Amino acid sequence: MGVVVITGANRGIGLELARHYSKNHTVYALCRTSSPELNVLANTTVINAVDVTSESSVEAAIQQCPDGIDILINNAGILQRVGLDYTDESILNDQWSVNAMGPLRVTKACLSKLRDGSKIALITSRMGSIADNDSGSHYGYRMSKAALNAAGKSLAIDLAPRHIAVAILHPGWVQTDMTGHTGHYRVDQAATQIMARINDLRLENSGTFWHSNGDQLPW
Repeated sequence: MGVVVITGANRGIGLELARHYSKNHTVYALCRTSSPELNVLANTTVINAVDVTSESSVEAAIQQCPDGIDILINNAGILQRVGLDYTDESILNDQWSVNAMGPLRVTKACLSKLRDGSKIALITSRMGSIADNDSGSHYGYRMSKAALNAAGKSLAIDLAPRHIAVAILHPGWVQTDMTGHTGHYRVDQAATQIMARINDLRLENSGTFWHSNGDQLPW
């Protein structure tokens, strides 16, 4: 059984990924607050009170994970719909710290525990695509996800000598709390597609931007 670390694992896509991977892997589920659904999963260690905006919190959480991580899934994220009428920049800064810097903090903290040849997945959004932006607005979310995409590309280059591949994945429009349970995909469908993309991840396609359905997306 391999070791899988998932952030934001208490609900939505993160919970569904934990549920699927726990069937044949050992899962370390990181979250701010656990959930009854997460607590009952087999082969799963829940690490609570994880704040991905805090370097010390992230480092303390990762110290509870074993050496030899096979798959790291940076899933934790927030969406706050902000147009040009925003009055508080902290709404933008919060999304930057969680969505862009959070995965970088977690990945950095995991470096000594990742196996050579392991895989990293960044759960991003096509709203971080500049070429695909035809509706504007959502400043904090778009900017933070574009930054995450850029970080994913750099990680793919920097970690290639260790044969660690990096997936930059848009899950699709998924029926979760974040989307008000609207969308094209159920969470189990999205999780299955994300796992397929991680399974297909190689150094040859590391650092590229994909929809979970297998379509490559524009930057």
